[in-house]
Amino acid sequence: MSGHSKWATIKHKKGAADAKRGKLFAKLIRQLEIAARSGGGDLDANPTLRSMYQKARSASVPVDTIERAIKRGTGELDGVTYEEVTYEGYGPHGVAIFVDGSTDNRNRTGAEIRSIFSKAGGSLAEPGAVAWQFERKGWIQVSSDIEEDDLMMTAIEAGADDVVAGDGAWVVTTDPHELMAVRDALEEAGVTASSAELTMIPVSTVELGTVGEARGVLALIEALEDHDDVADTYANVDVPDDVAEALAAE
Repeated sequence: MSGHSKWATIKHKKGAADAKRGKLFAKLIRQLEIAARSGGGDLDANPTLRSMYQKARSASVPVDTIERAIKRGTGELDGVTYEEVTYEGYGPHGVAIFVDGSTDNRNRTGAEIRSIFSKAGGSLAEPGAVAWQFERKGWIQVSSDIEEDDLMMTAIEAGADDVVAGDGAWVVTTDPHELMAVRDALEEAGVTASSAELTMIPVSTVELGTVGEARGVLALIEALEDHDDVADTYANVDVPDDVAEALAAE
């Protein structure tokens, strides 16, 4: 799990670079619109929207921008209609990759995602070919200063599934429907969460034993996440600590 956690941290750092390029705001706004359209604009009654709201605020998206996105989603304001899309494929070394996104033109986006996989030496797969290799989970990251036993007791009592060591932090995993409830319970117990989001955790993994192997897979993920219609990608990789550290330092 350690290697997977370090890989996730590398992706989070990559996400920070996206924010600097201005891409993250646009992607978060789309996700807010979709969440509001599918479940309504009430944060208390729509946990997916609430999770996206917190993620957008953590990324410093202005409140008025968030509110306009929600209103577009509920139909109170006019705007382009986006639909959720997912893509499944295989990257170098047989790594399974699951892609979450949104689009206003499914045919265009599908063709472009297929091309990205192909150029990186991978291939787009049929729906269902990869999804079974992942579980959707809530992912809460908290400070490593907290004692493991104390955090474990608080998290499990709040309804969490597990607590594992991440890269300089603890990671609390939850049922996707319990994400915000567990986060709130942790906050009430004095445990501050640095992030809380939905993610896909691999059931089994493919080890990338060299920096070259890991770099090739990360290059494909970066190309996918650089696409305007892609919100996030998940890969079933296990990266040894030394390889992950070398990759993060590049």
